[in-house]
Amino acid sequence: MKQPFKVPADEINRRIKSIQNALQAKETDGILIVQRVDLFYFSGTAQNGYLYIPAEGEPLLLIRKYMPRAQEESSVRRIIEIKSVKEIPERILDTYGTLPRTLGFEFDVMPVREFNFFRQLFPVADCVDASSMIHKVRMIKSDWEIRQMEKTAELSAETFEYIRNHIQPGYTEMELSGIFEAFARKRGHGAQLRVRDYQTEGYPWHVLSGKSGGMVGVLDSPASGEGTSAAFPCGAGSKKIESDEAIMIDIGLVLNGYHADETRMFAICKMPEKAMRASEAVIEIHNAVLDKAKPGVSVDELVRLAVSKAESLGYAEQFLGPPGYKVSFIAHGIGVELIEPPIIAAGKKDCLEPGMTFALEPKMVFENEFSAGVESVFRVTETGSRLISKVPVEIFIC
Repeated sequence: MKQPFKVPADEINRRIKSIQNALQAKETDGILIVQRVDLFYFSGTAQNGYLYIPAEGEPLLLIRKYMPRAQEESSVRRIIEIKSVKEIPERILDTYGTLPRTLGFEFDVMPVREFNFFRQLFPVADCVDASSMIHKVRMIKSDWEIRQMEKTAELSAETFEYIRNHIQPGYTEMELSGIFEAFARKRGHGAQLRVRDYQTEGYPWHVLSGKSGGMVGVLDSPASGEGTSAAFPCGAGSKKIESDEAIMIDIGLVLNGYHADETRMFAICKMPEKAMRASEAVIEIHNAVLDKAKPGVSVDELVRLAVSKAESLGYAEQFLGPPGYKVSFIAHGIGVELIEPPIIAAGKKDCLEPGMTFALEPKMVFENEFSAGVESVFRVTETGSRLISKVPVEIFIC
């Protein structure tokens, strides 16, 4: 029988202690966690509720519904049921004997109307942005978190192998996407990818075959592949997949809250020589960045390395998009959300630290022809980096 998933108590305690250290350093009395992913991260449950974390002492989990499941999933010791959000200040006062004078919120995701509501609930509190504290804590993954990401990586590897064995001419890009998503969902893929940016939508079906990959904008989100609709100009479209063309498949999956984001190049029968050379080049860039990635290296240095490598291979024009539409990043953080800080982007001075995890994705766009790319999830170790991804870093000729 499959064991129910639960975040261990010592994992939750470590996270609580880390955010409390950040609160104390910023002289913030407490933080009220409202966003669903952060609630799961700090409490172990994503039930409808709120988590108050004081700068010192045990946190208080306030659940609107469903209390029995929250009690089963969360290792937070203080869990109470509330009927209304308006009860929160009173319950905090009852528990701690005082209300916070400085209260942190997730300004990066909280709607203005909701923030104004909470500001009225806590009229004497100085409301501050605690988003950066949360991101900094979540940025460093524990060994337990890495094991969860490795499990998602195993599911991703199984899904890519399934594609390898079932891709065939005549499927539309969206049909193939539906087939492999159904395969992944049967094995635990949660389907809903968590994305923090309100203007970005997470979706697992990104299939760009032939000229679909050569559309301007495919490296941004949303992408503009051939046959996509004006209402949702993203990912796979209605174009039929053909033999002897380059096919870029970018899959995002989530298992027990932890994401994988990987890209591999495919072709049925054979890949055109130009596309094959470009696909080999992005793998070479990918490997060069991994070799350089280690604690203390700045993210800007990694971008400059990738761009320099692309130039030396003869792909300066196509790397990271066509002229005028290039993106500035080659990797993004990943974990309980598909895209997390830090971003490995040009001009940023953040340095790699042990425990950071990234989805590395050097890609090229050949206008009106095809795209070439590879994407793998890796972890920064004490001395360098290692792949979490388990999909072979190669080109799949089917």
